[in-house]
Amino acid sequence: MDEPAASTDPAEADPAPAPGGGIAPYPVRTGAGTIPELPWSPGPGAPATGLEVMTLSDLRTRTAAHGQNPAEPQRPDFHQLFAVESGTLRQSVDFTEHRTAPGGWLWVRPGQVQQYGDLEQAEGTLVLFLPAFPDPATAEAVGLDEASGAVHRHPVDAGARAVRLALDHLRFEFAAARTGPAGPPPAAHTQLLRHLLSALLLRLIRLPDATPGTAGTPGTPGTPGPPDGPAAPGQGRGPETFRRFRAAVERDFTRTRRVADYAQALGYSPRTLSRATRTAAGLGAKEFVDRRVVLEAKRLLAHTDSSASQIAAQLGFADATNFSKFFQQRAGTTPGAFRTTVRPPRRRQR
Repeated sequence: MDEPAASTDPAEADPAPAPGGGIAPYPVRTGAGTIPELPWSPGPGAPATGLEVMTLSDLRTRTAAHGQNPAEPQRPDFHQLFAVESGTLRQSVDFTEHRTAPGGWLWVRPGQVQQYGDLEQAEGTLVLFLPAFPDPATAEAVGLDEASGAVHRHPVDAGARAVRLALDHLRFEFAAARTGPAGPPPAAHTQLLRHLLSALLLRLIRLPDATPGTAGTPGTPGTPGPPDGPAAPGQGRGPETFRRFRAAVERDFTRTRRVADYAQALGYSPRTLSRATRTAAGLGAKEFVDRRVVLEAKRLLAHTDSSASQIAAQLGFADATNFSKFFQQRAGTTPGAFRTTVRPPRRRQR
């Protein structure tokens, strides 16, 4: 067995706190077999639009009121767009630690596993929105349905002014819906918010990557910097064939890893899927599927206490042996060794 289930195994230990109150250098485990989901739950008085704008101070208050520990792993089912105004926001997103400085932006997508550092160390604005809130044209233009890869930007000069003005307008209109009856009727106001969010996202996604020193860095020993998932931000936009394939993989990767199955379900040949995937994402269809499976396996190994057999079942493998062989071939290490790497040894009491 690659993965001992006994809780006394050193690889199962709780990670030591990071010095200075930041993110622990290793992922925190949940002590359960699944990663906690974080569903959409707008705050009191927020309009039922599928979008919410708050400050990081509001976020701290809300997490405390709900008894949540922001340092523990969570998997939101909505988009999060952070704009840092002072201090440094530290987050671990799928094994990459992001340090967002003043003027920086971080866009975390639904389904990514995140952990916060000390939220008291930063101030700024957070825009939350459901995947279905932006209009289809904007969703296509910014690659809204890409399954992995946080977007990190640090605009300067005119770019910084443009995104700040877009955010200020969005923040103003959102607040107007909460503070008084003035303004357009609810349906028109929702459309206004949708257009303002589109302007912000379109401005932001076209900016260059974050400047050196502010972008994400690998947060897990032995884990490469680029996302382990299907495609990095901005690389996943492509023809309809690839978009349909990407959505099918996200939906069914725990059921099948065979490109032929996806091709049959979508009405394409396997060769057509591979060509479309290579053009859009720079890798073949089979590797695209396998990377998605490996990413989920790493999440479960790092953030849960599930055994190799349990993870194998969750990901659609016949048994732990087949899962371990698959993981080792594609990740370059066994499941047990990976878990040991991302979790420090338990400190024994003297």
